[in-house]
Formats: sequence, structure tokens, C-alpha cells
Amino acid sequence: MKNWAGNLEYSSADVRRPGSVAELAEVVAGATRVKALGSRHSFNRVGDTDGTHILLDALPRTIELDPQRRSVKVSGGVSYGELCRSLEQSGVAIHNLASLPHISVAGAVQTGTHGSGVDNPSLAGAVESIDLVRASGEAVTLSRGDGDEFLSSVVALGALGIVTGLELSVRPSFQMRQRVLENLPWDRALADFGTLVSSAYSVSLFTDYAGDSISQVWLKALDSEPALADTFGATTATHSRHPLPDMSAENCTPQFDEPGPWLDRLPHFRHEFTPSNGEELQSEFILPLQHAPAALQAVRSLADKLAPLLFVSEIRTGAADEFWLSPFYRQQSVALHFTWKPLQAQVEALLPELEELLQPFGARPHWGKLFTPSGHDWEGLYPRFAEFRTLVARHDPEGKFGNGLLDSILGVRTAAP
Repeated sequence: MKNWAGNLEYSSADVRRPGSVAELAEVVAGATRVKALGSRHSFNRVGDTDGTHILLDALPRTIELDPQRRSVKVSGGVSYGELCRSLEQSGVAIHNLASLPHISVAGAVQTGTHGSGVDNPSLAGAVESIDLVRASGEAVTLSRGDGDEFLSSVVALGALGIVTGLELSVRPSFQMRQRVLENLPWDRALADFGTLVSSAYSVSLFTDYAGDSISQVWLKALDSEPALADTFGATTATHSRHPLPDMSAENCTPQFDEPGPWLDRLPHFRHEFTPSNGEELQSEFILPLQHAPAALQAVRSLADKLAPLLFVSEIRTGAADEFWLSPFYRQQSVALHFTWKPLQAQVEALLPELEELLQPFGARPHWGKLFTPSGHDWEGLYPRFAEFRTLVARHDPEGKFGNGLLDSILGVRTAAP
């Protein structure tokens, strides 16, 4: 099996598709090394194993709305596209979405995946409870009332168990509008960054860091929000745009301030468009919002090296949360996302220089994308990192859920060969 991008082939020779949680628990209990795979959208080996890989697509599909609790119970293998269509039919919504709708709910939450908006938490922010199968095969449910056990388990890289279900908070369905600005002057973007990224419910900037302007700004506003009065020196796009230059906008969500349901505006791409693979690589670094202008200026100094390797870079924001390993842990953040051309050797050669440049700003890598594991002070970046390591050792003493990437990050004891 390969991942969505096709840049890595998974190591396992044993692949299981359990048809029930009980069957899954039996497989986990009897395994030496085991990991679950969702939509395989990660660009690194966070979901890899040299033991047994478990695919969750044969588990019973569950999307159960509870109007009294204002929540929805969803099985881990369900995609956001499937979930959102079901929620909209019931007149409810979740608070935010990533750019692609085909990613699985469990995988996105476990890796800290997010959308954009200064007041919008990552996708994990909607989680009210989580169902896990531990290394022992025990099935457990943790909710917000479980305190640290819950807060450590929602964004956990699969290190504390296989996620079989989640309860997500919902809100009434809402209408949104989307517009695109072009050629935003860098000087104006840096001077007014906080105002710019707060000017709509969700804001994304697209650039290659070269030149004097940012090529596109995508503004996703609530239909109740007033129209943007100031375009910050940019011009309004006169035709539909794709985030990548010269790409057709056919599969992008509607623009030109045309009102529509939340699920058709929050992602960049239409729900009916589910790419089978992406010939690209991705990295992302999340850092405190107040450092955004200085960090962006620093990244611009690498433009000559970045631009030849980039399709595009997306700049987003996110609200703080309390999940121990979330890149947004206790900090309102800016996220610098890099969509690379499929040139892995060149990208990995440049990453240490980019990471060193961002290190003074406290940048935390996205767990599911390309980064250099040895290039970060994990305990310095995550105040509860040592406690998380202790929990992993307690719940998975044999290192069943470990792999090369996780073991290099966590330093936990691995299973005997």
C-alpha cells in the first residue's frame, strides 16, 4: 500500500479489515506491532508499521445525531465529506473543515489537522468524547470529564490507541460567502496581518514568498458578516481561482460572494471532488500568531530556495486549545503550510534550514506532514510532552503502536524483535 501522495510505501505485510470493534480489539491484543490507517493522507510515516496494518473501512459506518447533546457520534473511518453531507441534511454543522473533504475524521483529529480562522480551533476542537482500543485490546471511551486522559488522547498520533469513534459538537447549519483577492502587497500584509486574518470567519493566503505581493487571499465569511470594506491594497478576482497558479478552478468551492451552505464554502475543494492521489508533498509549521510578521519576513529571505520547490504555500490561522500534543496547544497560532513539488530529496534537504529559521518563533510541525524529527526540542515546544511520554509507556509498555518516526520523537521503549 502507498499513501495518498504516493511518496511512501507502507512497511507492513499483514493488512486486516476488522468488521467490528470486538474483532479489532482481538487483532490488537494479539499483535506485536500494529497501526491503523485512515485516508492515508499523511506525508510521513506517522501511520506506518512493520507489523499489522488495520484499515477501518469495514467497521460499521456510524453517524448518529443527538439533538439534546448537540453532538454527533461518528465512527473513525468516516470521511468529513460523508459526515458533512449527513449533518447538513439534519440542519446542523461542525465549526470548521480542512481544505480537502476526503480525509478521515479519526486520522485528521489524531494528527491535529485544521482549517483556518483566528477564533476557530482545529478539527480536534469539536471532540467531546473519543473511543479507543488500547494496546491490551481493551475498548475505552474518554470524555472531557476525564480530564488529562482525554486531553492527552485526542491528538495523540495513534500512540495511545486506535480510534474507533468520536463524538463531535455540532451547531445549527449556517450560510457563508467566499471571495478571492489577488496581488496583496507584502508590505501591507505584514503591517496589517492581525486585521487581515481577522477580516472573515476563515482566511487563507497563498504565496511562493517571491516578489512583492501575495498572489491570492481567500476570504470565507459568514453570510451575516458585513462585506469587506478594505481589500488591503489587493484587487478582487474577476474569475474563479484555484490555489495553484494556472490550475482550473472547476473543482474549487464557489467564489464571488455567492451565499451557500458551510460545507460548500469552508473547504477549498468541492465535496464531490475526491482526488484519488496527489502528486505533491506537504510540510506545515504552526507558531504563535504574534510572531507571524517576523516569521513570514524570515521565510521570505529563503524565497530563492523555496520557490523552485513549491507549488504554493498557504498561510492560515487557528485558535488555542488544550490538547497536549496539538500544535495549537495554548496558543492562538499562524500556520505556514508548504505544498511542495514531488521532489522529496530536495525538499528534505531544505527542511532543516527552514526549520532552523523558524525555531526562534517556537514553530511546531504538523504531525502528519514532512519535518525533521531530530530538528526540534519537543519538550520545549510541548509543556506536557514528558507527561505524554509517560502515558504512552503506561498504556503501551511493549511499544505496539510505535514505529520508527514515533519512537524517534517519543523515545519510548519498543517491542522486542
